[in-house]
Amino acid sequence: MEKTIEDPPTSAVLLDHCHFSQVIFNSVEKFYIPGGDVTCRYTFTQNFIPRQKDWIGIFRVGWKTVREYYTFMWVTLPIDLNNKSAKQQEVQFKAYYLPKDDEYYQFCYVDQDGVVRGASIPFQFRPENEEDILVVTTQGEVEEIEQHNKELCKENQELKDSCVSLQKQNSDMQAELQKKQEELETLQSINKKLELKVKEQKDYWETELLQLKEQNQKMSSENEKMGIRVDQLQAQLSTQEKEMEKLVQGDQDKTEQLEHLKKENGHLFLSLTEQRKDQKKLEQTVEEMKQNETTAMKKQQELMDENFDLSRRLSEKKMIYNALQREKERLEGENDLLKRENSRLLSYMGLDFNSLPYQVPTSDEGGAGQNPGLVYGNPYSGIQESSSPSQLSIKKCPICKADDICDHTLEQQQMQALCLNCPICDKIFPATEKQIFEDHVFCHSL
Repeated sequence: MEKTIEDPPTSAVLLDHCHFSQVIFNSVEKFYIPGGDVTCRYTFTQNFIPRQKDWIGIFRVGWKTVREYYTFMWVTLPIDLNNKSAKQQEVQFKAYYLPKDDEYYQFCYVDQDGVVRGASIPFQFRPENEEDILVVTTQGEVEEIEQHNKELCKENQELKDSCVSLQKQNSDMQAELQKKQEELETLQSINKKLELKVKEQKDYWETELLQLKEQNQKMSSENEKMGIRVDQLQAQLSTQEKEMEKLVQGDQDKTEQLEHLKKENGHLFLSLTEQRKDQKKLEQTVEEMKQNETTAMKKQQELMDENFDLSRRLSEKKMIYNALQREKERLEGENDLLKRENSRLLSYMGLDFNSLPYQVPTSDEGGAGQNPGLVYGNPYSGIQESSSPSQLSIKKCPICKADDICDHTLEQQQMQALCLNCPICDKIFPATEKQIFEDHVFCHSL
């Protein structure tokens, strides 16, 4: 069977629902020789209109549905259907796609809905045999055959005319039948709608009837209850009349009490006026207290800011003190190194430490200018200099005249800690040139 890109539209329509007379196949041979192309010629009847997806298939005789085609070709739509030549069309089947057996086949025209609109006479695909060889006959036999052919042609033409007439009647009957079927379907749909409406209306009426019965029963029970209620209300009315008399008597007593209460209300109003005056005085006092509280809060905030500032300054001073303390410890360590270096140099030069022209005063002789932490003193510091450059004497600040350590004094001390000052000639060396500073001081002792 032919393998195509797009399969034709098919359906499971049975043969009873097909209309074979709307497309007529012409010049169909009894057999076609295998290996050659086959041309299929067909004609549209007057009432048939071809569509785009119509196709012509080759079916094996005995097929049941249009899905049993062997191969097919798409139908070419004519440009003008009103033209007589446009009614006659043809398609060509290639030899490659044709059947290879000798079974009987037929052409079938199938529309895009999968309905067969025409079928040809059966034919075969086989080579010529001896029965198809031309037989030579006498002149008389030829005349008889020609006469017989003429009669057959005439009979064939009559059959064709009769077939066309029957086809026309069939198409008219089919059109009328289709119209009747459409009318029947319309009537059936209307009938179904009416039946549904009648059923709905009937259900609605039954429901409404049940509701009315229930309402009637409810009304009967309510009437009975209302009768009992009326009796109860009459008994209550008599009771209330007695109570009304008692209330009237009580009303008179309450009127007298009301007069008494009005007098007490006047006294209470006067007392309330005096209380309002006292309340206003209390409000003024509260307002003054709020103002005093606001002033106190402002002062408290100022004191807190001042306290925070003092705490910040104290922390800064503590940091400076710690830095100076670390610098002091560092200088003491350097002093110890200088002592050992001095002793080494003196021993190298053959000098006695006690024979030097200057001596380091003891802790009792040095007073406030001597650092008690130095045992031998600094040989490079001179007689009049302190033996420990790390001991900072507390003096008055020349800028702010403060007796205690101030910011200016701390800055000056930090600058001194970052520089090396010669104790003899007051020459200043950077802290990074420590070796040069030591050589310079040593030269003074030579």
